[in-house]
Amino acid sequence: TSAGQFFGDQARDAGLKTSEDSKHYAIAAKFPSFSNKEKTLVIQFSTKFEQKIDCGGGYLKFGPSTVDLDNFNSESQYNIMFGPDICGASARTHMIVNYKGKNHIRTIDIRAENDEFTHLYTLVLRPDQTYDVLIDQRNAVSGNLLADFDFLPPKTIPDPNAVKPLDWDDNEIIDDPNDIKPEGWDVPEYIADPDATKPREWDDDIDGKWEPPLISNPEYKGQWNPRKIPNPHYKGVWVAPDVSNPNYFTDDNVYAFEDFGYVGLDVWQVKSGTIFDNIIVTDNETEAKDLAARTFGVLRDVEKTKSDTDREERKKHAEEERAKRDAEIKAQEDEPDAEVEIVQTDVRRLKLQELKRRVHQEL
Repeated sequence: TSAGQFFGDQARDAGLKTSEDSKHYAIAAKFPSFSNKEKTLVIQFSTKFEQKIDCGGGYLKFGPSTVDLDNFNSESQYNIMFGPDICGASARTHMIVNYKGKNHIRTIDIRAENDEFTHLYTLVLRPDQTYDVLIDQRNAVSGNLLADFDFLPPKTIPDPNAVKPLDWDDNEIIDDPNDIKPEGWDVPEYIADPDATKPREWDDDIDGKWEPPLISNPEYKGQWNPRKIPNPHYKGVWVAPDVSNPNYFTDDNVYAFEDFGYVGLDVWQVKSGTIFDNIIVTDNETEAKDLAARTFGVLRDVEKTKSDTDREERKKHAEEERAKRDAEIKAQEDEPDAEVEIVQTDVRRLKLQELKRRVHQEL
């Protein structure tokens, strides 16, 4: 467990942290079994991608008490999978609901947060089959299970007995019947080389009848095709009319599960460091809000403040180090170069010797 780099109270803010890169994590814990039938279900937890995640999951699974948690893995049954999933530019919040043994994902993605701070994810599922997804206690999306998932067969289907009418013209573009091929267009693509001559050693009796080699015909213009025009009789793409689906049914209890009994972490992460905390599964929205206020609500501002302070201190330290290096460089530039001094001394000595030599010659 870890509270991460920035926290308020270390004990309160400590959560379950992934610790090894490029690893699959699978761990689960039981809680007393319950059914959410005719009750509001609230699932809530926080995640912190402190590692500035590039690809990995931050979601949790909630399932029945009958699952063998000693062998919990990605194939284990669950009722609901919920939470953020990040990979590259994709940052979405999973909401997957099991119905009659099949997992159904929401047809439209829900955004997710992918910065390095703690974020709170809340799913509220009600008996009228409506739901809310909240991120940091602000509504991210609201919807209806039957409208936003493909749990049920469609009310209508294309008529399987319908047949496209024989006179239905679905060709949008046709050849122009008034476009006529120009005279002289049809010439062969290859012609006999007019400059070729039969070799002297060619013997028709032995080698057969000599024929000149073929060359590309400079007059050849390719295959002629009439120009295209819009079809005045085009009726559009034919679509079979819809009829009532004989297999359609409705279900007022898609939201309901007879058994919730575990919460599980089953994710793959390229870069580790995610912290999971403050998990609650309840039928009381107020209870979930109270927990959020005592944990996330307190941590959020402290975390941001400490992060800002750390960034400013690191910036200040970097500026001080830069100034120190600049001063050292300037000091080195101001110091006389010992080698230059030696050269200059040698030059002066040579000049003095040359002057003495000339004086001696003159005397």
